[in-house]
Formats: sequence, C-alpha cells, structure tokens
Amino acid sequence: MAYMALNYDLVILGGGTGGYVTAIRAAQLGLKTAIVEKQKLGGTCLHKGCIPTKALLKSADVYQQVKNAANFGVDTSVPTFNIDQAMARMENVVSSLHQGVEHLVSSNKIDVYEGFGRILGPSIFSPIAGSISVEYEEERENDILVSKNVIIATGSSPTVLPDMEIDHTKTITSDDLVEMTELPKSVIIVGGGVIGLEWASFLHDVGVEVTILEAQDQILSAFDHDIVKRLKQILKKKGITILEQAKVDPSSIEKGSEIQVTYQQRNEMHNISAEKLLIAVGRHANTKKIGIENTDIQLDQKGFIQVNEHFQTKENHIYAIGDVNGGLQLAHVATYEGKKAVEHIAGLRSSQISEQEIPSCIYGNPEIAMIGFTEQEVKLKGYDYRVEKVSLQAIGKAHVNGHTDGFTKIIINKQTNDILGIHMIGDHVTELIGQASVAKYFDGSALELSEVIYPHPSLSEIIGEAALAADGRKIHG
Repeated sequence: MAYMALNYDLVILGGGTGGYVTAIRAAQLGLKTAIVEKQKLGGTCLHKGCIPTKALLKSADVYQQVKNAANFGVDTSVPTFNIDQAMARMENVVSSLHQGVEHLVSSNKIDVYEGFGRILGPSIFSPIAGSISVEYEEERENDILVSKNVIIATGSSPTVLPDMEIDHTKTITSDDLVEMTELPKSVIIVGGGVIGLEWASFLHDVGVEVTILEAQDQILSAFDHDIVKRLKQILKKKGITILEQAKVDPSSIEKGSEIQVTYQQRNEMHNISAEKLLIAVGRHANTKKIGIENTDIQLDQKGFIQVNEHFQTKENHIYAIGDVNGGLQLAHVATYEGKKAVEHIAGLRSSQISEQEIPSCIYGNPEIAMIGFTEQEVKLKGYDYRVEKVSLQAIGKAHVNGHTDGFTKIIINKQTNDILGIHMIGDHVTELIGQASVAKYFDGSALELSEVIYPHPSLSEIIGEAALAADGRKIHG
C-alpha cells in the first residue's frame, strides 16, 4: 500500500475550541497548518458542553422569568416548558456557531482532515516521532502528515465510576443530556462539581426533582467556602436535595421503572431512587489510541499529558494543550495555552499568565464567578489578609432586576493591598468577572479598583463597592 506524505509546519490533533483557535493563530504567524478532527470542528465545548448547556440554561432562565412575570406587573397565562423547542433552539445556536468556525478555519487556509489522528514513531516518513497517520471510517487509504511540530488538543471525556455501566438510558452522562427528547420526572446527580451543578440548576428550574450526591465533604470543593455555603442555602431553598459525604456503591444499582441507588453517608447506608442517574464525576484525558506509546511523551498518574511551561511534552516538538494536559478544564484556558504554544513554536516571546489570573464560572441559577485564591488557599499559604463582602442588596440595579440574593467577596493582601481573590455569587456575575480579570492582569490594588468610575445603575457597581470596602471607605452595603 503506497502512502503519500503531506508536509506541514504544524498539525493539530483535535479541532475543538483550543484546537481551531490555535490553528488560526498559527496561520496568522505564517505556519502551514492542518487540523485532524474525527467529529465536528468546535469539539466538546461547542457540541456537548459550554454552548449547549448555556443555551438550555437560558431557556430555563426565560421560563423562570415568565413564571414570575407577575412580580414585574406582567400578566401571563400559566407557562409550560417545551423541551423539544428548547432543544431545537439549542441546536440552532450550535449550528450557527459551527458554521462560523468552519468559515474561520477555511478563510485562514487551514487544511482539515476529517478522520482519527494517530502519532507515529520514527519511520520512513520522519526520523523522529510525530508524523500523523489519519485514519478514516470509510474504506480509503490513510493520509500521512509529516509536520515539524504537533499540538495535541484531543480534550477530555466524561469519567464514570469504576464498575459502572453507562447504558445512556437510565444511567447517563452529560453528553446524553444534550440529546434528550423528554424531561425525566426525577434525577440523581452523582457529582457536585461544576458540570453536576449546572445540570442540577437547569433540570430543577424546568420542573425535574433533583438530588445531588457528592462524595467529598463539600460540593464545589475548589471554590471559596463562603460562596458554596450561600449556594447551598439558595439551592436547598429552591428544593434541590444536596447530600455530601455520600459515596455511591456502583454494584448496588438496580434498574426497573426507576433506578435504585445505595449510598453510604457517615457510616450509614441509604437507598434512593429516581427516573435517571446522571454521572458527573469529572472528565478524563482523551489519550487512548492516539499513539502516545510511539513517543517519549509521559503521562501523570491520572493519565494527563505532562508538559512544561511552554506546553511542550518530553518530545519538544510535540505540545499538549487544554483538557488533555491536566490543567484547568476550561475552554478559555485551552485557547490561551494554544496561542502560547504556537507563539513558542514561532519563536515569539510572550508573557505568561498564572492560574490566579484565570477566571472560573458556573452558569447555573444563581451564577458563580471567581478569580484568584480562595480564602482557604490564602490561609494555607500564610498570607496576612483581610476580607470584605458586599451584598447585592446594596446595588440598585439588582433591585431593579429583581435578583438581590448574592454577594461579592474580595480578599486583599494586608501588606501590599494587592487583590488576592474576588468571588461572586448572584445574577449575571459571570459577565462581571471580566473586570476583575483585568484588575488581576494589571496587578491592580483595591485602591485602584475603587477609583474606577462604574456606571449607575449597573451590577458592576458591586465590584467598586467591594473595593471601597477593602480600602476602608465602604459607602453602601
């Protein structure tokens, strides 16, 4: 069988958000670039994760607004939530963005190979590992891509509990929910992380009975404890059941008209049942069958690819970005890492951003947004710090909007007045955290943040109020 080798400056394995943005940056820098993607450009974020879930959360938000319209002087008939129409809208949003991504890739003259990419070891095509064999589902010869550099951007997939079978009917993952055709009456969500909480928010707000089982001491263990405490109060008031330190026994699961689950909590065994069981216990790196064994690339104990500060693997011409390298599993992190990797390939010097300058968001109801250290992290690191909180009750626009349940917390270094962390919970805080990101990037102080002029009335005023409080000049709240 004869293979034809195709030469590139850069081949990217994976056309998700990190992959295609990286390819565009590479094209801008004059690198001849190809993407190998076995499914659709846009990856998990566009087709299974970020965009579909936020589209559905928006539908749930509108439903809740209509249900409570009388509070704003608007009379309506009793609203109903139509899952078919919500899913159709979600698909239209995804389709529109997908077409946009395809246009961007095409207009930047990036070649796309719609197949499965596997890294080859040293071969007749190249004396070093890194050539890519593109395998196709249909009967056709593989393409061989010989590239000076490779970026692995294969992303991640939902993790399941050991010895648990996912039948995609009774036991499901988040991937299944973006294809649902009807709402269950009840659901048990195993996992109180970001994914579990966003789905809990959507499902509850459209009328599903929701129970969350979290094995650790606290849901959202990586978030600030004050924020999580308020979140639990809000969710429990809404009617969501949250059971922490609750470990599921996969062998106990029984499927009938409902699914039966046994869990252990504080040395006691309990039974619970629901129509569906959603497993949301995290995500694992997509590294299987991509040819890692043909290289010197090393994986850590959890199966993520090990990289240096430039996102290079042990094969210095092969890089790994996004979920696959074990950093923060966020789309905006993948795009940042991809651009930095390409700039390193091109020999450009550029600044590095630490994890403390990267915002994290949860888009449920209520929203959560954070940047920097949590208070528990600040304590462990031994900082001399102070904390100030400002309630949304102090913000006029929050009253106008009808959503005053939430607050902003700012953590300040007493010695330098630098911002160590900003944590927010409440309506639209995911839109506000960008201002905090700018402040962190420019190493802003509470004083500087307090001197900014914020439009009135706006929710952004809560950032200024928190900064004023931290500077000892609290006005409202």
